[in-house]
Amino acid sequence: MARTAWPCALVILAGVLLCAAVETAVAAKRVSIPDDLRDVVDDEEDDDWRHWGAAAPPRDDGPPPDLSGMDPAALQAELLRRHAGPSFGFVKLRLGVRRSQEEVMGIATRWTNVLRTGSVAAKFVAMDFGTLMFTMDRGQDILEVKEFILSQPEAYEFKIGNQAFRRPGDPPLDEVVEMLQKQKSTMLSQDPGSQQYKSKVEL
Repeated sequence: MARTAWPCALVILAGVLLCAAVETAVAAKRVSIPDDLRDVVDDEEDDDWRHWGAAAPPRDDGPPPDLSGMDPAALQAELLRRHAGPSFGFVKLRLGVRRSQEEVMGIATRWTNVLRTGSVAAKFVAMDFGTLMFTMDRGQDILEVKEFILSQPEAYEFKIGNQAFRRPGDPPLDEVVEMLQKQKSTMLSQDPGSQQYKSKVEL
């Protein structure tokens, strides 16, 4: 009995000494930080860090312009710039590109997430294989959404209300549709067997 008690006592003694050594080491590593930090120089913060999270200053658009002397295009641009309420519109994707339902939904999700990182609350929803609809609560961000959409390679046209915006040099939608129909008819006239096969498959 005494022989088995001796190793147990030795193990307990070693454990107590080990705990005491660890506690001493932890106590030695502790650094006391005083409450008075006036003499500490913090050069890691910049102006952007100090103003992070603060409310944006109110937008000063100046006095309203004289609308009586404006042409319709300038008037629509001014109304779009000063829009403040909820808004929605449509984005026409590039024509002539086959997309699956997953690809179109992926574009809508990606655009929503990218704009969210820029604190623009716009949500895109796939309407069909070539059209997305977007909704947003703050209409004052509409110009930022327009710039973003027209910078995307998948986008062809941005439409809000009766206004349609395209990249400079892009032809109107009617011309693009007509050009695609001509290409399709040319391909069918060159290979009439493909049309017969297609009609049999559709039946």
